[in-house]
Amino acid sequence: MTQDDSLPADERPSKSQLKREMHALQALGERLIAMNEAERARFPLSDELLAAIEETGRIRAREARRRHMQYVGKLMRREDLDGIRAVFDELDREQLQRDHAFHRLEKWRDRLIDEGDDAVEAFVDAFPDTDRQALRQLIRNARRERDQGKPPTNARRLFKLIRDTAGL
Repeated sequence: MTQDDSLPADERPSKSQLKREMHALQALGERLIAMNEAERARFPLSDELLAAIEETGRIRAREARRRHMQYVGKLMRREDLDGIRAVFDELDREQLQRDHAFHRLEKWRDRLIDEGDDAVEAFVDAFPDTDRQALRQLIRNARRERDQGKPPTNARRLFKLIRDTAGL
């Protein structure tokens, strides 16, 4: 007799609902498995679940992996799901912040290539530690590449310089 068996029939979750919840737990388990150990260390996970996650890497057969994922989902029921979801939310926020930062840097790169000296001065005002000579040289080369229809090698180098200067 499970916990839900003590409830009246109309208050128990349906079989479909239980299945959806189990699939959601398996999906959380898949996300944990896809992470490296350093990322996984941020999560409040039991030793048993960590061992099952490590075991997943050794399983190659498709059906065996499917059964193992069901086992991981079963173990996930005993975990601190709110804590795990909170860490996932934090990771998602951090990724979003990194994405926004990279978009800002891409805009700087495009602005530097398009506008030239005015944009260089604005960039140097925003980032005083900039190597002006390297910045101007990369801008010139990136413009030349763009005008000649060549691959954007120097635009990539310019982006790398901007990223390093910005400290990302």
